[in-house]
Amino acid sequence: MSHPLLTRLTDEMGWPHLADADDLAAHLAQPGLHCLFIPGDPARNLETGDAAVILPELQKAFRDRFDCALVGDAIEAGLREATRVLKTPGFLFYDGDRFLGGIAKIRDWDDYMARVPQILSTPAESDA
Repeated sequence: MSHPLLTRLTDEMGWPHLADADDLAAHLAQPGLHCLFIPGDPARNLETGDAAVILPELQKAFRDRFDCALVGDAIEAGLREATRVLKTPGFLFYDGDRFLGGIAKIRDWDDYMARVPQILSTPAESDA
């Protein structure tokens, strides 16, 4: 996962890098809304860099309503399978450790502005 825009998220913006299942569990154990960024392989997926620019802007647009973290290669495939958000790049939204929904691939800004509030206001699957 080497791409300067991904490095910027962790080094300059201070986002956690979730390298393993323990990191993931610890992050999701924190209360509040979370967005996990699954970048995919930046060498094969040209949208990864775009997503690394879009997600911080989404976080600002929603006035930091959710925190963000970068998902590492070692746990990416398992997390995609568990959430059924299979395509990358992907944004996975959680309330604590409860999965709310995800957005795969790059979308138009208006689509994000419509879908993110829907996801954040939807009860978690365990509540449905």
